[in-house]
Amino acid sequence: MTAVAELQSASRVYQMGTVEVRALDHVDLAFTQGSYTAIMGASGSGKSTMLNILGCLDRPTGGRYLLGGRDVSKLEDDELSRERNRRLGFVFQAYNLIPHLTVLENIEVPMEYGDVAQSEARRRATELAERMGLGERLDHRPTELSGGQQQRVAIARSLANDPTILLADEPTGNLDSKTGKEILGLLDELNASGRTLVVVTHDPKVAARAHRTVVMHDGRIRRIEERP
Repeated sequence: MTAVAELQSASRVYQMGTVEVRALDHVDLAFTQGSYTAIMGASGSGKSTMLNILGCLDRPTGGRYLLGGRDVSKLEDDELSRERNRRLGFVFQAYNLIPHLTVLENIEVPMEYGDVAQSEARRRATELAERMGLGERLDHRPTELSGGQQQRVAIARSLANDPTILLADEPTGNLDSKTGKEILGLLDELNASGRTLVVVTHDPKVAARAHRTVVMHDGRIRRIEERP
């Protein structure tokens, strides 16, 4: 099956004064359409660096990153931003919602950069909000929502441009166990509908829901655990 994203001998080296830090070290990893991958590892293992490169928030200093078959690691910043907005959706532990915007307005933000007509953006945002169980919260602001509701807004926002890949960084890290399970259930549903998911987590129970777990150590893949 063709990969929708692929790291080919990807490395990321940071120069800290006279010290060279190899945060990612010649990593080869492919993500096929509809796959569900969890990335685990201790602090400093390279998992966040990998997620940043997959999300086009950072670039490899060696090797290649193919997104949709295209090497995006050498693109100019503006074109890289367009690829990121078109192909990728993000869900963060801290939600990263804009405080002064309503639920609908937060969901619409990615579409403002994607040349989506305002009427279509409003229709799509309303549909996504209702799909996430937020139909009665459309005009509320983040401070008026629970943590679980804020994460639902974040998931809806991540889907606004119908991305190829959904990237989640500790998506249940700020939630109680019951709400966390609800959010994980939503992610399961998105994957079951064909969405490609990549989740960074420290929680083995979260990782166990994925099709495979990639365990990182010192910038390299230590092992990959596949599930049926």
